[in-house]
Amino acid sequence: MPSARAYPPTRSPALPFDVDRIREDFPILRESVHGKRLVYLDNAATSQKPQVVIDAVTRFYTTENANIHRGVHYLSERATVAYDEIREKVARFINARTSREVVFTRGTTEGINLVAQSYGRTFLRPGDEVLITGMEHHSNIVPWQLVCEQTGATLRAARINDAGELDLDSFESLLNERTRLVAVVHVSNALGTINPIKKLVSLARARGIPVLVDGAQAAPHLQVDVQDLDCDFFVSGHKVFGPTGVGVLYGREALLERMPPYQGGGDMIATVTLQRSTWAPLPAKFEAGTPMIAQVVGLGSALQYVTDLGLDKIAAWEHELLSYATERVHAIEGVRIIGTAREKASVLGFVLKGVHPHDIGTVLDDQGIAIRAGHHCAQPVMERFGVPATARASFAFYNTLAEVDALAAGLLAVKKMFA
Repeated sequence: MPSARAYPPTRSPALPFDVDRIREDFPILRESVHGKRLVYLDNAATSQKPQVVIDAVTRFYTTENANIHRGVHYLSERATVAYDEIREKVARFINARTSREVVFTRGTTEGINLVAQSYGRTFLRPGDEVLITGMEHHSNIVPWQLVCEQTGATLRAARINDAGELDLDSFESLLNERTRLVAVVHVSNALGTINPIKKLVSLARARGIPVLVDGAQAAPHLQVDVQDLDCDFFVSGHKVFGPTGVGVLYGREALLERMPPYQGGGDMIATVTLQRSTWAPLPAKFEAGTPMIAQVVGLGSALQYVTDLGLDKIAAWEHELLSYATERVHAIEGVRIIGTAREKASVLGFVLKGVHPHDIGTVLDDQGIAIRAGHHCAQPVMERFGVPATARASFAFYNTLAEVDALAAGLLAVKKMFA
């Protein structure tokens, strides 16, 4: 059975940019695994980092490393300027009204927990309801379960259909006078489904209900405009080709002003006495302690990198990759694709009859092909489709059609091995 290295680099007539050239920007893609050229198809878990991001982090630690704010020495002033400039860059990237609406976090998960504990614990009461969907990542389920237990509120979930699409009738029927918050994923990490966020926000806003959007899987693949989406909160993280351990919470300024701090410590205060403290203005109120300065610097370079490539071009190429991969994998006898929504982005989840997904992942790894196998922190999705786990190939703009061919060949090898 041909291995990954049997396939030459692929150029498509529809290619919006030179993928082979772009791959040179990602040093890890030159690595070998078990003697085979790496085929990295686990981008929904974490994306690889271009050299400019690696260089930015290295340069910060080499020439600028210091804590930000309040320092009067040269290095602290340089680090502070860099940190604050990147907040402005993030605001432009997502089209926030002001950089005061941009809070740096350690990732998407922390952003959701911040809103749950700050907004949720402040405004939820017994009998209130929080509405999510059946396709959420655990990070957009567990924080709401915790805050509901703390406040006496109830967590409700809208159904998804057999294609992995949100049932809009179910969603709308669960919006009622008790609903105090909607929290919904933009792009499902397990199914690839792109939810109609503007429609969902419109339905909630007509009833005066704020909406949080989990954008962890959306920001790397789609143009995000929080004003156009009209959401109240948007959270994302490192998957937009930045360092791990960094994320962004966008919050509508009027709501952030009403929310108490999530954590206490240095840099988030205006005054402190032994009796009481007062808080710094936005967004510092939500950024206690020494922040992820180097990671934020790297994130700034990542956003510039994808901006220069063009998110429209990225989306077009990834759509072609996903369509081709769906065709190739679906053609393999015994494969069942989990998630067949009409609108999808960069995720192909599937099962192979008679083979556990972990075995699929292990055999493919031996061929240098990296996929994810398991429940993908989306156990309710697995329960909905009656499977304990799936194999998941997820794509980024640096992947090629040749790598899709390698995946298909690898799956045929898996099938032959377990026949």
